[in-house]
Amino acid sequence: MKQAKRINFHDIVTYIFLIVLFLVVVFPVAYAFISSFKNTSEILAGTNFIPENWLWKNYTEAWKIAQFGIYTWNSVYYSFFCVLFALISSALSGYVFSRGKFPGKNIVFGMQTGMMFIVLGTSSLYPQLQILKWLHLNTNLWGIILMQFFCGSITNIFLVRGFCDSLPKEMDEAAKIDGCSFLGTFIKVILPLLKPVMATIGILSFQGAWNDYLLPMIVTLGNPSQRTLPVGLVALKGSSDAAAAWNLILAGAMISAIPMLIVYIFCNRYFIKGLTAGAVKG
Repeated sequence: MKQAKRINFHDIVTYIFLIVLFLVVVFPVAYAFISSFKNTSEILAGTNFIPENWLWKNYTEAWKIAQFGIYTWNSVYYSFFCVLFALISSALSGYVFSRGKFPGKNIVFGMQTGMMFIVLGTSSLYPQLQILKWLHLNTNLWGIILMQFFCGSITNIFLVRGFCDSLPKEMDEAAKIDGCSFLGTFIKVILPLLKPVMATIGILSFQGAWNDYLLPMIVTLGNPSQRTLPVGLVALKGSSDAAAAWNLILAGAMISAIPMLIVYIFCNRYFIKGLTAGAVKG
């Protein structure tokens, strides 16, 4: 009887903690979303949480002033190709590191894994810009997209390799007997089984590309038509039409954030499944 009371008490404490954590995380987003329908004076006054008059025109004005139509298209194709290249490079690299047999495989993978714990920050920015300049790709987003392809994320490769290690090698042997090559085995046997981890990599890559700011901002300084949504949002804050209009800035922030929230809401279960896939071998 005492044990049952103790469990119930722990459950109550757990639920209270989760509710408080939920409120702390969600409240800033909810406040920004609701405030995006207010006028600037009402936001600065901060007297009421719910707006007196819901100003839907904030979104249309922000969309028009900041040219968000162009920037949204730029973010869409930039994120699409970043995700596509991340899936291709991660899947191939993870498969090779798991099933491939070549001298120094473990050493190379160990060195790449070690780079996960080294943060170069902005010190890597100048070499990247120099490479893009040599390739004459320093004024548009395609330069960054190609760089993303050749600079695969070791975290994504690590996930794919762990998942491939959990798959029985008898499948490879059976495919080899049927006449499949090393690449053919990957395409016909391994790749269809990688859907959970590929979904996780896709969501992580989309989140990184959609919210990427620093490099797209620098690359598009001389070519504003190539700006992505985050870059356009910061430009909106500094524009003369919306410098002090917090309602337009918050509306622009919501326009930039809503696609990412929608993708995560619909793909959350695949995200969790992909992270746990391959965690238990056998």
